[in-house]
Parts: sequence; C-alpha cells; structure tokens
Amino acid sequence: MSDSGQVRLLASISVELIDIIQEYPSPSGGVTRVVDGISLAFSKPGINMLLGPSGCGKSTILQMMGGVRPINAKTPTSGKVMINGIECNDAHDDSVMVFQRYANRPDLSVYDNVAFPFRLNLWKKKVPEAEWHKRVAEMLEETGLKDKKDLSPAQLSGGQNQRVALARALVLRPRILLMDEPFGALDAQTREEMQRLLISLYNEHPCLIVFVTHDVTEALMLGDRVIVLSSQPAKVSDDFTITAMRPRSADWQRSDEARQLEKRILTSLHTAPGRGVVRVTI
Repeated sequence: MSDSGQVRLLASISVELIDIIQEYPSPSGGVTRVVDGISLAFSKPGINMLLGPSGCGKSTILQMMGGVRPINAKTPTSGKVMINGIECNDAHDDSVMVFQRYANRPDLSVYDNVAFPFRLNLWKKKVPEAEWHKRVAEMLEETGLKDKKDLSPAQLSGGQNQRVALARALVLRPRILLMDEPFGALDAQTREEMQRLLISLYNEHPCLIVFVTHDVTEALMLGDRVIVLSSQPAKVSDDFTITAMRPRSADWQRSDEARQLEKRILTSLHTAPGRGVVRVTI
C-alpha cells in the first residue's frame, strides 16, 4: 500500500465508547460500580493518554476496547464499544494490546517472540512469509534489538523485554494500539528511554494509541490528548489536548504551560470524590 493510501486508511479509524457502565458482584451480595457512564470518541491517529488514580477502572475500560472480556461478568454492564461504527464484543483484528507484564515466551528467542503472531492462523493468512520476515527484521532494527535477536528473554533487562513486547505489537502494523501502563514497572531512566522510543516508533508507524497511566508527567510528556478519570467509579473529570511538539524537552517540563497543565490535572483529581494514587515523576 502506498504512503498516501496508508494515511487514508489510518484516518478512517474510529473507536467510540457510548455511556459505558461496568458493575461487578460484591461480596455483600450487591454490586460494585467501577465505571460510571463514560462516553469517549477517538477518530484519528494520535497518542491518547487515559490518566487516573490506581484502581480507578482505567484498565477495565482499555480491555473493553481490546475485546477482552472477563469470565462470568457481562462487559460492559451497559453501553457500547464501537470500532469503525460496528459494536465490538470480542477481539478485533485492528486492535492490539501491550501490557505492563510483557508476556514474552521464555522458550523463544527475541526474534521468534517478535515473529510469534505470524505463527497464528489469522496473521499467517494475512501476511506472506517474506513480508513478515522483512517486518520483523525492520522492527528489531527500530527497537534496538537487532544484536539481541538470538537471545532469550531471561538474558534481557526489563526495558529490553518491554521493547520485545512493543516490537511484537507494532510488527502487526495495528490501526489501534492499546497500552496498559506498559512502562509502569521500569526504573525512571529506562521509563524515559521507552517513552522516547514510543514517540520515535509512533512517528514511523502512526496509529490510534490509547495509553493507560497513573503518572501525570508521563501523560504530559507523551500525550496529544489527556483524558483524566476520577477515582472509582470512574467518570471523565477532564479532557484536553496538548499542542507542544514531541519529544518534549526538560525545558518544556519546567515551562509555565506544563506546570499549568499539571495543576489542572491535580485539581481535577482532588475535586473528585474517592480514593486512589497518581504519580508525578517530573
């Protein structure tokens, strides 16, 4: 496909949450509401940060968008998740998820972990073998893993393992990339390196990214759009865009704009009822 054709294809992607409510049975015999009437629309490539306190329901919302459904619970309890105008109740071919736990196969090399999706019938049929070998080689180069391709996950650092997980997702050229606190378990320096890598990879392979975090600084450094959720039950407390170019420098982090946005987020969270923790790493 030509570059212009790819741009048109990406521009046509849309994800919409319509009045999403999620409740789970509680030990007392009633129900606990974790998501309370959330409506959101995403209609173009970009990095969209879903920010809120730990335990507020961010991951629940993200998993709905990826078609992940827990056993013995109706998800969502009410409302709809729409992808390209069609209700999504299961895994979707256009949507790929990256988790904090990178789930790399310990019995496979780095190369084979990145190539693993092409062992599955869906992607084996979609992508010719020569093409996926080319994609894997390119992605290993772009993620700085080329010289690690024959190693096992046990021989890698945490950041390198997360690079493998990111490469495995992006090698599929997803139109929708859902990221559930993918850098949350990394040390501060490695987390910053991974953030810079994500920006670089996004520039090369633009798609619609929804990125869950409870780190205010991470949201401000990565996001085109920041959606702030309240404590459980989650509601949208704020929703704004950031126009500053990425990568955003240390000077920008100390700028009046960044400080005002951080204050805006914290004020929004503090005025909402409930409990939960957010992190500021600046």
